[in-house]
Amino acid sequence: MPAPSRVSRVTTRILAVIRPGRERLPRDIKVMLAAAFLIALGFGLVAPVLPQFATTFDVGATAAAVIVSIFAFMRLVFAPAGGALIGRLGERPVYVAGLLIVAASTAACAFAQDYWQLLVFRGLGGVGSVMFTVASMALVVRLAPPESRGRVSGAYASAFLIGNVCGPIVGGLLAGFGLRVPFLGYAAALVLAAVVVQTQLSHAPLAAKSAGSHAPDMRFVEAWGIGAYRSSLLSSFANGWATFGVRMATVPLFAVAALGSGPEAAGLALAVFAAGNAAALTVSGRLADSVGRRPMMVAGLLTAGLSTAAIGFTGHLGWFLAASAVAGIGSGLLGPAQQAAVADVIGNKRSGGRVLAAYQMTSDVGAIAGPVLAGVLADQLGYGWAFGVTGGVLVLAAVAWAATAEPLKRNEG
Repeated sequence: MPAPSRVSRVTTRILAVIRPGRERLPRDIKVMLAAAFLIALGFGLVAPVLPQFATTFDVGATAAAVIVSIFAFMRLVFAPAGGALIGRLGERPVYVAGLLIVAASTAACAFAQDYWQLLVFRGLGGVGSVMFTVASMALVVRLAPPESRGRVSGAYASAFLIGNVCGPIVGGLLAGFGLRVPFLGYAAALVLAAVVVQTQLSHAPLAAKSAGSHAPDMRFVEAWGIGAYRSSLLSSFANGWATFGVRMATVPLFAVAALGSGPEAAGLALAVFAAGNAAALTVSGRLADSVGRRPMMVAGLLTAGLSTAAIGFTGHLGWFLAASAVAGIGSGLLGPAQQAAVADVIGNKRSGGRVLAAYQMTSDVGAIAGPVLAGVLADQLGYGWAFGVTGGVLVLAAVAWAATAEPLKRNEG
């Protein structure tokens, strides 16, 4: 009977796209995932207590916020130097050094005697943070098999997400022993992550580099000439603006001012965003490897953009939480595809420290500028404009990706 066999062939093809082969991840990638979890777990220890700890030095809310902002500012300023160090020293030395710098600065925060000491120590942590962030991306680009880049990027994001969820819980318990204790816990987690990377990660990438078997380091100008990279910069900026900026700074204010809800509503919004993100990450990495980067980027950016814009027009807590959850799904759809697209541009056989540093900087710029501009719009025109413009930035990035050639090369070896 030909009809059933034809249906069977079509079904098989569909399943092959939706559920591609489950090849085992390389051991080095698993080492990177373990380190990512430890880093995120440690960061989650200090995130809830850092502003409160700053106020113990008799400063107000603005000065406490500066302690948080100085970390992001130093990451942004030092990103180009971090990329250059990767090209000169290699990925792993910069990764381990960055982890140890943040560990030392975080431990020093625990012993800070005044506000200015805390500010300096936290700022130095931002320098180390951008070092290990860019170096870890470079290592993932080098180590991930071309046919599994989306899956690896999804697994990496999931490791961070799990650590970020577990960290505040543990940090809240540690804070019961004093606000300085979580900083020591973060430092210990970073040292452990550095030991894991230094002792368990194979030396193959560095050996290949020393043997001269790789192509010259990719320069920014070269990457800029590729449409997928330009679109990745725009979507990284948009995602930083919305996900890492407005979501953390403007959503809590909206929950109180527009909905008349307490801080618990903002906490619920962040939680359902994380839940939507986690749900999407279970499939988005594999889909990025099967259907391509561009479809996932367009779908994720549109989903995140429209739902983010809708937040500003919600007048009920239920709709507010629903829009936040959908925004989380959109972010989870685009994340692995975006990082995989940048990896496609660089390839496995060359270093792209400067290229990755610029990519990271666009996200940091968006995270810094987004909340400021959204705050101005909210004050002058209302929250509808603030979230509408934020969503519009994401939609603009989706349009750019729709006009971009697919970066996934099926026959790449």
